[in-house]
Amino acid sequence: MKIGIIGLGDIAQKGYLPVLSEKEGIELVLCTRNKDTLNRLSEKYRINEKVLTVDELISTNIDAAFVSAATEAHFEIAEKLLKSGIPTYIDKPISMKLHETKKITELSKETNTLAMVGFNRRFIPKVKELKKHGKPSLILIQKNRFSLPDYIRRFVAEDFIHVVDTLRFLMDTTVLDVKVVSQKNGEMLDQLIIQLIGEGCIAMGIMNRNGGVTEEIIEYSTGLDKYVVNNLTETTHYHNKEISIAKSGDWEPTLYKRGFYQIVDHFIDSAKNSKVPDPSIDDSLITHEICEGIVKQIDQDA
Repeated sequence: MKIGIIGLGDIAQKGYLPVLSEKEGIELVLCTRNKDTLNRLSEKYRINEKVLTVDELISTNIDAAFVSAATEAHFEIAEKLLKSGIPTYIDKPISMKLHETKKITELSKETNTLAMVGFNRRFIPKVKELKKHGKPSLILIQKNRFSLPDYIRRFVAEDFIHVVDTLRFLMDTTVLDVKVVSQKNGEMLDQLIIQLIGEGCIAMGIMNRNGGVTEEIIEYSTGLDKYVVNNLTETTHYHNKEISIAKSGDWEPTLYKRGFYQIVDHFIDSAKNSKVPDPSIDDSLITHEICEGIVKQIDQDA
């Protein structure tokens, strides 16, 4: 199977390239306009085929593509790939603009070509196993960053979108209402708190990007039991006065603990066998729509 990787920035280098380069039966083609990066990575991973443009990449007859370029370039790249009938994995978000996200969703259907968004937290073992403990009544996710305020749309669409999608995944029910509280510092957004209301479940998402620590904590309550996942690798189970801790295996690779191996395998399997991925492009659109609503609740002109 011949797979193109478009955009060789931080996430591609940390997440996708190490995983894809290990897979057997895969022929990789690298694509970026940065010649220095292209040459360095092709040499590092011993990848012979490399191109500078998406049009060149398409002409190599790839079977699927991973889009991990700058968000601003996602729409144009994904549009070309889908129009060429190439199954396309798009790192989140699809676009900063909701109308472009909707167009990619529609194009996937019109061309009958698979498209999938890279919400890797759905594939993290410690996150996935929470759903085995029963239907939640209350979920709380905190995804905080050390001293990193940002403009509203970028804050929500490029980072907080992970919180929204993970809450939706764990709720496993339709979001009926969204409540938003935020704190700005001039044009920058420092803090954001949301409530997603579903049938029998309230899910809260918190992000403080002007705080003292980078952390990610998930609290999952099912009534008589509470599970706390700390930084995606350790789960503490509380039942009355009983406390137990389960950690990820010491020898498990970091990219496995963070779901990259699993999401890459899922996309490739879906592309090979013409299966609808999970999450589907329609499901991922719902997450994008909720994020757009959050942005507009904070600032109608953002």
